[in-house]
Amino acid sequence: MKKVRTRFAPSPTGRMHVGNLRTALYEYLIAKHEGGDFLLRIEDTDQERFVEGATEIIYNTLKKTGLVHDEGPDKDKGYGPYVQSERQASGIYLKYAKELIEKGEAYYCFCTKERLASLKSVVSEEDDKEIIKYDKHCLHLSKEEIEANLAAGIPYVIRQNIPQEGTTTFTDAIYGEITVENSELDDMILMKSDGYPTYNFANVIDDHLMDITHVVRGNEYLSSTPKYTRLYHAFGWEEPVYVHCPLITNEEHKKLSKRSGHSSFEDLLEQGFVTEAIVNFIALLGWSSGTNEELFTLEELIKEFDYTHMNKSPAVFDMAKLRWMNGEYIKRMEKEQYYEIILPYVKEVVHKDYDLKKIADLVKSRIETLLDAKDIIDFFEELPDYDIAMYTHKKMKTDSEISLQVLTEQLPLLEALDDYSVEGIEKVIMGYIADKGIKNGTGLWPLRTAVSGKQSTPGGAYEIMNIIGKEESLRRIRVGIEKLRQG
Repeated sequence: MKKVRTRFAPSPTGRMHVGNLRTALYEYLIAKHEGGDFLLRIEDTDQERFVEGATEIIYNTLKKTGLVHDEGPDKDKGYGPYVQSERQASGIYLKYAKELIEKGEAYYCFCTKERLASLKSVVSEEDDKEIIKYDKHCLHLSKEEIEANLAAGIPYVIRQNIPQEGTTTFTDAIYGEITVENSELDDMILMKSDGYPTYNFANVIDDHLMDITHVVRGNEYLSSTPKYTRLYHAFGWEEPVYVHCPLITNEEHKKLSKRSGHSSFEDLLEQGFVTEAIVNFIALLGWSSGTNEELFTLEELIKEFDYTHMNKSPAVFDMAKLRWMNGEYIKRMEKEQYYEIILPYVKEVVHKDYDLKKIADLVKSRIETLLDAKDIIDFFEELPDYDIAMYTHKKMKTDSEISLQVLTEQLPLLEALDDYSVEGIEKVIMGYIADKGIKNGTGLWPLRTAVSGKQSTPGGAYEIMNIIGKEESLRRIRVGIEKLRQG
């Protein structure tokens, strides 16, 4: 048995799309589940789409998500270089392309852009989609014509030569055996006119030379796979195991796009999702463990992951499920880890000299994303201008008149109180409730409303008053009394 070797081969074109991260995660899990190696290879052959700083985004994303690569540009284990532009500089891709030409499996193409444009045909009138299917025009050039064109410096590409008769068959781990009519396949470009290999050609060469055993990619590449298969056969190489992942759609069952606002790893971080929850959620976009369990650490995923359990049908990016999952991760966090990630959000809203850790503790079980905290705790910084209708609550048996009486009677008791600990405040208020013979809600609802100005709050009146302190608590209660008197 060969050692399992997988590779994540992103192009540095911007933020890490959720689909790309899922590919990286599945490649990582396949390798680690089998005790194999996970490689990072940077595919920068498309110079027009290269984005400055995007390579750093790739490194940072893998580091944050815990997908540690065993080999890569920064960890050469003898299969380098791991950056395609550096590999291209050695002439390796041109060498293999010329080998295919000698075998009759590829050929030089000198066609101009204008001639290629004339070959366009509409494949979908609905969305006006056009394709160019090459007509093998340059396949019939004589050796002398080819040499003359090369000597004259005429720009060229190298195309794969696919027969028009017969079929090509390949096997995918998820979709099984697939057979395609060769007449449906186009002579794809292997080497571009700028001397760089195409993504498809470089992939095949590099995967073979790096001993890659499993190739994971989106199922949009299923249609290209017969061309890869023909390249492997042309070279006499063993094909890797193909694992094509299902499409990821939004809740309207349309392809997840940048316009969705949550299509990248960075988008999700900015929206207050934590890394562990994102990884867990993305693992389930096309795979299930076969049990009802949905919460997995990365270590548990490594143990459970079996790529043969992946689905064929599209995976829906369910934001409600991600929010729920994120909330569960927040609830389970150790205190220090939780403080580290939540306090920056608390500090954005609360600038007063309060115990911010106490505020953070109050929201831990009430938020689904870190951003949720900001809307929940803003009243600590400033009492909002609220409607006195909030004092009316049938279940708590209170209205504006009762609330005015309760707050007016509680105020002197709280003015005389020196112990503004949660226990100290509770003792006084519960004593008041007992003396008056009223329901707990009747005595607490007006107080919590007065000190928060909110319909619902993290924590009750005692916790809020303990955090904002005596002076601010009394000021807010007086504001409440005045509001109620004015009606």
